[in-house]
Amino acid sequence: MPLHSSSTATTWARASGRTLDLRALLRPSFDPDALIDEARRRTGLDDFGDAPFETPLRLFLRSAAAEGDLSLFGRIATHWDVVRFLSNLLRLRYEETRAPAIRDQRIEQPIFITGLPRSGTTFLAHLMAEDHANLLPRSWQVIFPYPRINPGFRGDRRVETVNWQLRMFGLLAPQFGRLHPIDALSPQECSEITAHAFASLRFDTTYSIPSYRRWLDAEGHLEPYRFHRRFLQHLQHQAPHQGRWVLKCPDHVFAFDAIRAVYPDARIVFVHRDPLRVLLSVAELTKVLRRPFTRHVDRRSIGPHESDRWLAGTERMIAADEQQPFAEAICHIQYRELVKDPVGTIATLYRRFGLNLDPAAAVRIRQRAEAKPDGGYRTHAYRFEDYGLDAALERSRFARYSAHFGIPHEEGFFAKDAKIGEHLKEGWQQGIFDAFRTKYPEAVLLFYTNHLGWEVLKSDQVFHPAAPAQS
Repeated sequence: MPLHSSSTATTWARASGRTLDLRALLRPSFDPDALIDEARRRTGLDDFGDAPFETPLRLFLRSAAAEGDLSLFGRIATHWDVVRFLSNLLRLRYEETRAPAIRDQRIEQPIFITGLPRSGTTFLAHLMAEDHANLLPRSWQVIFPYPRINPGFRGDRRVETVNWQLRMFGLLAPQFGRLHPIDALSPQECSEITAHAFASLRFDTTYSIPSYRRWLDAEGHLEPYRFHRRFLQHLQHQAPHQGRWVLKCPDHVFAFDAIRAVYPDARIVFVHRDPLRVLLSVAELTKVLRRPFTRHVDRRSIGPHESDRWLAGTERMIAADEQQPFAEAICHIQYRELVKDPVGTIATLYRRFGLNLDPAAAVRIRQRAEAKPDGGYRTHAYRFEDYGLDAALERSRFARYSAHFGIPHEEGFFAKDAKIGEHLKEGWQQGIFDAFRTKYPEAVLLFYTNHLGWEVLKSDQVFHPAAPAQS
């Protein structure tokens, strides 16, 4: 999902630095003109170029101030976060004036990894990062795309700085490291790049700002993805070798039109996982990310918000799969298969796009997966009711997504050691429909029965129920 923990840590570190006076600490400015001036003073640069950031910036700040219910730290963090983005914009423009060829960098056939948050997109990105032919935006690069103009005798310490900042953020959000292990070298979400344009769903994760979200939904994502391409050009210009970009972010599902317009040769990968395993995890992560910024976190409102958001995302994924609007067909990966056979899954992905997996890269991928199976995430126990959700209702709501992509239900249908085939006698599918037709939606029952037939009986027949008897 969209994360910016490392940039939040940057904010914390700067806000606690010796150069910040008490008045600025207690009353950080949300005036966009003052923030722009501050970025210019901090960098010694003046030219933003033609980046269209001012309207989104003003809308974001207005919504954060009016709706975000920000804590003191939230106000400080937002202030310094905005100044950091603005400072980076100034630096990008400065580098372009020094080396105009940056904007001529070709970003060809990038691979976009997306899907529901907490579905394995980060795990897949970490594994693909073990192939040195791939380029992935790292946390330290996205926070500090360039070293200081005058780095001094200590040199470029961006990686060390970001790792320190992440440790500081851990003091504010102790649960974060258990939910989403990250360091300076970790691949970063693309929503952190588009946040520089102040038009990013990254802000919707950290703040409860409904008016900003409505504006962004109506405005679309074309301009932020144009900036996204520009940002990659700067990273590629500094890269020690050429490579293909691998870009991961669940929020890509809301920007398919923009991706197709900006990257007409984009290659798209969907990672699929049981949505009920996803929902509680993303709700908990949203709570953890918001808690330092706001005076009050309402878990029971987070759950329905995330459910609605990602249900809409699944409809976009289904539409994209049906329409196939990209230059190449979408590649689909099931989370269970990725965890079970990571090297084989990535080899299949490569073949799908006409690529070869180098044997040395395959060894590194296997070693990474063995060292951190399932991405190093820990198992957590959450309750649907704590987040205002009902498990049966959510299963029903996401049934179309699960059925369309054949996503297995991770909780299983029977006890672990049960001899399932013994229960599936002749007419069992119709029996399930007759018994549960009034309790569960037909789409849910259809998915369950056909999935059992395919997985247990190895049947390639699609079952369709008879119409209910007329009384």
